[in-house]
Amino acid sequence: MALGRREFLKGAGTCVGGASAIALGFAPPQAFAQETRQYKLLRAKETRNNCTYCSVGCGLLMYSLGDGAKNAKPSIFHIEGDPDHPVSRGSLCPKGAGLVDFIHSEGRLHYPSYRAPGSKEWTRISWEDATDRIARLLKDDRDKNFIEKNEKGETVNRWLSTGMLASSAASNETGLLDFKFARSLGILALDCQARLCHGPTVSALAPTLGRGAMTNNWVDIKNANVVLIMGGNPAEAHPVGFKWVMEAKIRNGAKVMVVDPRFNRSAAVADFYAPIRAGSDGAFLLGVINYLLTHDKIQHEYVKSYTNAPFVVREDFSFHEGLFSGYDAEKRSYDKSSWAYDRDAQGYAVVDPTLQNPRCVINLLREHAARYTPEVVAQITGTPEQDFLHVCETLAATSAPDLTSTILFALGWTHHTNGTQIIRTAAMIQLLLGNVGMPGGGLNALRGHSNIQGYTDLGLLSLRLPGYMNLPKDSQQTLDGYLQAVTPHADEPGQVNYWHNTPKFFVSLMKTLWGDHATPANNWGYDWLPKWDRSYDMLAYFEMMHQGKVNGYIAQGFNPLAAMPDKNRMRDALSKLRFLVTMDPLDTETSNFWQNEGTFNDVRSEDIQTEVFRLPASCFAEENGSIVNSARWLQWHFEGARPPGDAWNDGHIIGTIFTKLRALYAKEGGVCPEPVLNMQWNYKDPEDPTPEEVAKEANGYALADITDDKGHVVVRRGELLPDFSVMKDDGSTASYCWIFAGSWTEAGNQMARRDNTDTGLGTTPGWAWAWPANRRILYNRASLDVQGRPWDPKRQIIAWDGQRWGGGDVPDYPVTSPPNSGVGPFIMHSEGVGLLFAGGDKLADGPFPEHYEPTETPVLASALGKTALRNPAARFYADEKPRMGDPAQYPYVATTYSITELFRHWTKHSRLNAIMQPEQFVEIGDKLAGKLGINAGDMVRVSSHRGYIEAKAVVTKRLKRLNVMGKDLDQVGVPCHWGFKGATRKGYLANTLTPAIGDANSQTPEFKAFLVNVEKV
Repeated sequence: MALGRREFLKGAGTCVGGASAIALGFAPPQAFAQETRQYKLLRAKETRNNCTYCSVGCGLLMYSLGDGAKNAKPSIFHIEGDPDHPVSRGSLCPKGAGLVDFIHSEGRLHYPSYRAPGSKEWTRISWEDATDRIARLLKDDRDKNFIEKNEKGETVNRWLSTGMLASSAASNETGLLDFKFARSLGILALDCQARLCHGPTVSALAPTLGRGAMTNNWVDIKNANVVLIMGGNPAEAHPVGFKWVMEAKIRNGAKVMVVDPRFNRSAAVADFYAPIRAGSDGAFLLGVINYLLTHDKIQHEYVKSYTNAPFVVREDFSFHEGLFSGYDAEKRSYDKSSWAYDRDAQGYAVVDPTLQNPRCVINLLREHAARYTPEVVAQITGTPEQDFLHVCETLAATSAPDLTSTILFALGWTHHTNGTQIIRTAAMIQLLLGNVGMPGGGLNALRGHSNIQGYTDLGLLSLRLPGYMNLPKDSQQTLDGYLQAVTPHADEPGQVNYWHNTPKFFVSLMKTLWGDHATPANNWGYDWLPKWDRSYDMLAYFEMMHQGKVNGYIAQGFNPLAAMPDKNRMRDALSKLRFLVTMDPLDTETSNFWQNEGTFNDVRSEDIQTEVFRLPASCFAEENGSIVNSARWLQWHFEGARPPGDAWNDGHIIGTIFTKLRALYAKEGGVCPEPVLNMQWNYKDPEDPTPEEVAKEANGYALADITDDKGHVVVRRGELLPDFSVMKDDGSTASYCWIFAGSWTEAGNQMARRDNTDTGLGTTPGWAWAWPANRRILYNRASLDVQGRPWDPKRQIIAWDGQRWGGGDVPDYPVTSPPNSGVGPFIMHSEGVGLLFAGGDKLADGPFPEHYEPTETPVLASALGKTALRNPAARFYADEKPRMGDPAQYPYVATTYSITELFRHWTKHSRLNAIMQPEQFVEIGDKLAGKLGINAGDMVRVSSHRGYIEAKAVVTKRLKRLNVMGKDLDQVGVPCHWGFKGATRKGYLANTLTPAIGDANSQTPEFKAFLVNVEKV
């Protein structure tokens, strides 16, 4: 008899949790059921932690035995949900339920290993030999290839022949050490998982709202009246966080709508589902904007006061045939000078409060979106017109001040060449509806990795600095020139324009990096930062690697062979390295890219001359430190056991290699040793910095007495900074990441707080600490009108008491600026308002969003009649163009996705999760299966122009045949979890199929829409 997953679990004792309880002694043998017995948990040590998977940040209670006895090593034997946690409330999803199996996985690495060039096997190596050799390789490559001056003679101090990938689940404290390590060496090719997931979220929300983060929080979802789930599947990918959607539905009567290529698990419990063609979300959302404007379903007072709708745009700005003014076809980029406001004599933006000027933003937007009629949207997306209109009508109802909608999205929106503009369109919808800043409103970006929000905050991307500042470029040769270029000037008088404090944040960072070596005389060590001439993001760097221009690579907690697009090309690129260093708790596909695994990885090991070091790292349960969940909460977690065997914590690995590098430079000299030797690394043990001392460094210190405007000392020398408002640009303060200031103060570790008191509407400001300033709902001043009256009295989260703002949340506003002060609520923007029109250099592909087809599209002509079918600003490499397929050869649209039981390529190493999902499959609609003669369980081959995978067919009604541009279109669902390492059956890496083309703004790869063929094997 063939057993499905549910039948197996039922037969195994109702549920896996029940079987685990019996194994742990919670259910005594039947013969002794009436007797008492001592449970193991009574003798165990309890340690609090957070789940290492998605960014809900669920609370964990870990139980270990072995403490106390001499030579006894604690071992974690049970994990359960923390019932006190405000979000998870004791719940764990199937991934979290398998964490013990993950910790004790057979795939965990215990000892450093080495693969010699041309070898077919690993050999064990000592930590001393491994770190000595790695330090030597890094120094030799840096000395040989370091670039002090560019061809113009400008100081750039960069190193391009070695790169580094940072983790997505390690602590913030590890991330800070990563940054110091990489930037002191001049590495520009520094990236993290954000490049492959939520990069477009930041590049969309920051230009529109001021910050690139989730606007509200998980619990706040319960306050919504309408929940639109589009570009994500939280019931499957964030199951515990999804409880708050159900809370909104059950307790608040919220209408839940899902728009997705698949009828997924979120759709199964929604009130309404609409199918859509993968890659056409932008057209759908622009159609919603058109509907709101043509049916006058906007919150007029909010739009007029809190957006740039009345701002007047320059006469020379235009849009024609899918192109905005200033396009250079040869460079595939825009001159953005026309993307600007008209200016008055004082240089401020011209505003027409009557909205009558035809050049007003709202009128230009109305004209821009008018092309996206319901009929056109249905043609492009395949969504039936009546389904599209139902979504429009339901969202439009929340233009009423006392109703809100929230939008939940994830990788289904970010993984496109125009992913940034898809997300930006959604943010504009929420501005038009007046839902940004409102409890139960906003844009809730659901991060997929436990600390990818933190690693983005910490500046671990090729062109970024901590706190969302930018790394200097070649042309910014002086500190003054850099600060003048990156510090915005006010567009309207009297606005906060909080980025005007950039010099304070930047100098405080430099004092953290270079310490006493950063002085006014050397511009705070400005020249020691590497400067860039172009982006060295992952797609760009792997292209360089494939061309033989890269010698060394460090992959920390990252599996790029499984995560990057076009796996076969990525494998060939890794094969051209001289050395590769992997730091990971698990035995990954990347560290074994040189191994022949038959059809799963068909290589000749003896031909690959890459020297590989496989360094065993700790996992989440084996370190102290903080991680940041989707809602910007910094939560401190604690070590429950030591890593297995001789594995080290990441900080110990980085610290040891860096200390040895510094010793080599001190002894031998070398090219540009100053940034390496001057980097502040004054930890008690330089080879193994403690998370606590690094966390305090992230918060920052006063280096001298800090006084207020009246000369009163507010922070004494040597004290931790209370917040970022006291920072100075004179070298008297040091803070690595300004938005983290306040996370560890003289009052103690704010990230470890556990007061779950609800101050109203599900806000728990005493639990952990949220950036910025412990604020839980961003832009919350916009939840009240200009006079300070709440749009909805039942949702009031802050209030004016006659002298200052206060309430259940930290006001996102100057606390002493009274109502009617004219200060806008979007304090990060120089205009003080949300941006429907995002001009200047904010975006690469247009100040208004526009729908463009995916790189591989079944659509050969635009329904809009324009010539620019694909994103004209997307970056194409000549070597990639021949690897793109066409619909004649590959007639079906494929999209990748995640399933509940597995998390990316990690949980396949957990036996429990492997039992639940042991074998690779793909989803095929029943009509396509009937056409191809495929039955459920048949092996099928799914191929693109880049390679193929073979998997079991799941034939389903969840993927509907759509009518797109008058033709039938079938779609294929490809889960992305299997590979040739782990406890599951060996499988193909799904990224074998996907194209190496990225979003025009963030270069995040287009995993969610590409062309394939399907054949029965």
